[in-house]
Amino acid sequence: MEAIEKIVVCDHVVKNYKPTVALNGVSFTLPAGKIVGLLGPNGSGKTTLIKILAGVLREDAGTVLVDGKRVGEETKAVVSYLPERPYFNPVMKVSECVDYFADFYADFDRKRAEEMLATLNVPMDARIKTLSKGNKEKVQIVLVMSRRAKLYLLDEPIGGVDPATREYILNTIIGNYDPSASVLISTHLIADVENVLDAFVFLKNGEIVMESSADAVREENAQSLDALFREVFKC
Repeated sequence: MEAIEKIVVCDHVVKNYKPTVALNGVSFTLPAGKIVGLLGPNGSGKTTLIKILAGVLREDAGTVLVDGKRVGEETKAVVSYLPERPYFNPVMKVSECVDYFADFYADFDRKRAEEMLATLNVPMDARIKTLSKGNKEKVQIVLVMSRRAKLYLLDEPIGGVDPATREYILNTIIGNYDPSASVLISTHLIADVENVLDAFVFLKNGEIVMESSADAVREENAQSLDALFREVFKC
């Protein structure tokens, strides 16, 4: 079977939350084997776009393809999605969350998840509600990155956690995805993620205002991605 070179194709995607237009004709492609930042201020449409790619929301107009297919049951099987807010039942034990992923996802690597949780000293018998915010974030990212997915959709994976936890999460992302897979990271914390990005998409008021490779910004503009972001989105 021929490999899909573009894991995501969006063509003039529109999503309305009347009277607000969340996405206004968004078009972009995400190549296989890349880590791409979906970057923009809060309210720019990042979460809406990620939810559409994950199959949680449906676009009102336009075309969305993931792994060459319309978003549906087939694409959900190859997408590993980290939502912006934790979704585990707080009374669940960490071990029960691992069991849930193992039962639900055929591509879940239980050994990898258990090894990472042990490295982090997260007790398997601890209930989610007893964990610190940072450890809750770690449990979620460990489970999401322990799948052998083709596309990882990470919505604000480092928002609201301390710098040490951010560094761990980013190292987990880099070290635990198949190089042939793709990662789309949504965030407004540009300085923390720019060193791991191959490319970026700037989203503002539901429209793409710029997209390029991260190296091109450094080489052609002689500035960091964070500096460019501040310039493009300055008040």
